[in-house]
Amino acid sequence: MSFCLGFSAFYELIEWWVALSSEEAAASFLGTQGYAWDTQSDMGWALLGAVLALLLLSRWHDRQLRERGFVVEV
Repeated sequence: MSFCLGFSAFYELIEWWVALSSEEAAASFLGTQGYAWDTQSDMGWALLGAVLALLLLSRWHDRQLRERGFVVEV
């Protein structure tokens, strides 16, 4: 989950740096279309996706690890 949020935040910083360095390309690169909460909603969707992946895929992941012998059952 931390990686997903960290990567999302890093991408938002890249968008911001591009907007600061190039005013012409900023509008097309950012693609906010006038939406003031674009960064926050992107981060929110990244968080939701990470949480859902943990909730929905953790059992399958654990089973795969057990089947391949990476985890010894106690």
